[in-house]
Amino acid sequence: MNRIVVLGAGESGAGAAILAKVKGFDVFVSDMASIKDKYKTMLNDHNIEWEEGHHTEEKILNADEVIKSPGIPKEAPMIQKLIKQGTHIISEIEFAGRYTDSKMICITGSNGKTTTTSLIYHIFKDAGYDVGLAGNIGRSLALQIAEDPHEYYIIELSSFQLDNMYDFRANIAILLNITPDHLDRYEYKFENYADAKMRIIRNQTKDDSFIYWNDDPVIKKELEKFDVKAVQYPFSELKEKGSIGYIEEGQYTIEKPTPFNMEQEALSLTGKHNIYNSLAAGIASNISGIRKESIRKSLSDFPGVEHRLEKVCKVAGVQYINDSKATNVDACWYALESMRTPTILIIGGKDKGNDYNAIKDLVKKKCVGLVYLGADNKKLHDNFDSLGIPIRDTHSMKECVKACYDMAKAGDTVLLSPCCASFDLFKNMEDRGDQFKSLVKAL
Repeated sequence: MNRIVVLGAGESGAGAAILAKVKGFDVFVSDMASIKDKYKTMLNDHNIEWEEGHHTEEKILNADEVIKSPGIPKEAPMIQKLIKQGTHIISEIEFAGRYTDSKMICITGSNGKTTTTSLIYHIFKDAGYDVGLAGNIGRSLALQIAEDPHEYYIIELSSFQLDNMYDFRANIAILLNITPDHLDRYEYKFENYADAKMRIIRNQTKDDSFIYWNDDPVIKKELEKFDVKAVQYPFSELKEKGSIGYIEEGQYTIEKPTPFNMEQEALSLTGKHNIYNSLAAGIASNISGIRKESIRKSLSDFPGVEHRLEKVCKVAGVQYINDSKATNVDACWYALESMRTPTILIIGGKDKGNDYNAIKDLVKKKCVGLVYLGADNKKLHDNFDSLGIPIRDTHSMKECVKACYDMAKAGDTVLLSPCCASFDLFKNMEDRGDQFKSLVKAL
């Protein structure tokens, strides 16, 4: 019996462990942090041995294969020991893909992937397809394959998940954009991060489909390195040479594989970035044979994604918007670009090697106030103080919301779009957004 060790016991790790157990492997799970009670119960119910708070080397280094949580960097001491001795390290998605013939619709990109993934799932679900939601959102793909298999899976993939995928194949691969993000995990080399994103087309054949943003200069440059075997479906905001999805004269248009159009105003998602998300989702649904009427209905009634340009409420004539999911500069750029009223921007957190020059012009144009929210705001001061915009320095969400309330005037918008990861002050991005919403609603 082959031995599989799973490092990390969150949604991904627990699901991978259960699938491995179901498939007859000798399984051991180890997590340097504490394991949530929910996952302990799942592991115990399947008689899977686990440990938390430490790694026992002799129980890990004897693995035939290791499934690594995407949150664990390759620089971690245990990972380095495994690499040194030649142990094969894979992701949960790679492992799960070995045990299913289901259709895989996979979405990646620096920004927009959660919205696009959720929108595609919404379209498929409403069309009556047997579909599961997995990857960065939804339930573990491995767990679904083990206990609740589906004919289709809509999978959001981060660069970290793509790093440890080798034989996995996406039937439909969607690449939304490539802009600097997570550079702290890629030796601060943008080309390393871009290479990780391009792994989504790895193993695709002529029977598969590749949907991508035709206006992205990084994607265009990267594609020159590849012999893309899949059928290509490029999209752009406007009708460009080669694009089969675009907006023209107020019409949302898809040319292939089946001609499809609807009024742009009927789309439920607004803002330039959401045009791209809606085009990618519509093309994927069209390729999958979903009826035009069903796609139109779903594109027009999609409710959106929590923590992504989520309108919280109005207080004293001020609109508060939760965009906690904006964990990089490009995501903040899109949020600011969509603002139509004077904006107080909340920015800060755990910097990932950000270059803030990309948003400075928009900050000058759109913002009437900046509120820094982080354990260490020095880099923000260095980048933005010279713009002459009123600044507040805060180190907790309570301080932050009070500062915004004091600064804002009726007609303004307070936008939480931090550009940064949340781990300096919060458990995660969701915790940051939830705290913001709770405190705003209590004003």
